[in-house]
Amino acid sequence: MSGRYLALFAAAAVVLLGPVQAAGQTSAAAESGTASRTPWGDPDLQGTWTNTTRTPLERPTHLGATEVYTEEQVSELNEQAARNVDRPPPPGETGAYNSFWMENGERSRRTSLVVDPPDGRVPYTPRERERADAFAAAINADGAADTWTDRNLYERCITRGLPGTMMPGFYNHNYHILQAPGYVVIYVEMIHDARIVPLDGRAHVPASIRQWLGSSRGRWEGDTLVVETTNFTDAVHDRGLTVFGGGRDGRLVERFTRVDADTIDYEFTFDDSTVFTRPWTAAIPMTRMEGPLFEYACHEGNYGLENILAGARAEEQAAAAAGGAR
Repeated sequence: MSGRYLALFAAAAVVLLGPVQAAGQTSAAAESGTASRTPWGDPDLQGTWTNTTRTPLERPTHLGATEVYTEEQVSELNEQAARNVDRPPPPGETGAYNSFWMENGERSRRTSLVVDPPDGRVPYTPRERERADAFAAAINADGAADTWTDRNLYERCITRGLPGTMMPGFYNHNYHILQAPGYVVIYVEMIHDARIVPLDGRAHVPASIRQWLGSSRGRWEGDTLVVETTNFTDAVHDRGLTVFGGGRDGRLVERFTRVDADTIDYEFTFDDSTVFTRPWTAAIPMTRMEGPLFEYACHEGNYGLENILAGARAEEQAAAAAGGAR
């Protein structure tokens, strides 16, 4: 375990009045699937969880109003994915990680993680959809590598933003939830984002303070943990499963409900009138997993960013040399 990982939990132990004890308090009731409570009476969400899935965020447009697949369609899609796994990249491309590194999970019968609006699509404003498409086109066309600031925050090992941090995609979408009286901690394997959520009714930080993951405040509504997050920075520009951050006016409301020993029913509603035409909701079940989270040493092994920029400079030099030779 890295020193960074140990330091984080040491700090959390001070702030959270002893979560080392809390981490071991998943009761026998949770093991049996009956209602579980912490020693101080809150619903017990503790443990390690994953939300890995093959279900896409948005419904493919060709599916129209189809909200769920048949069992036969799901089976066919899974077989198709198995046939396509680890195919060699097209000529001239380096390809990416093979299946050994990926955590694809299972495809659900739902055609999208977005459950509202009914079309299963994120309701971008026309301007935001155009901006997002232009960003993606620039990345795909020329690599957008004039400077490291052209690359998104995930590639730069900074954050995936919110709700991106809580969304699945490819690997390391695993979470360690700890509880202590008055607090919930959500520790994320990907980039090691850590969310410390107070439950004591305190106000959000002042509007002048903007944070990568915003300002989160939680409360219990029956057995459901409700977390409201505001005070986002507008520096998370990408909109996809890799990075997805709220704008300055964004408001994220998450709901965590443990429905049995092995499942948390998780959903979020995201509202930002500068980006979306209406609030939208995604449902992403979290499944219990065994074992601790792994170290995610992003900066230490981040050769990708260096090589993207170096490759772009090499291509420019080659183009300049070819032009001078004519």
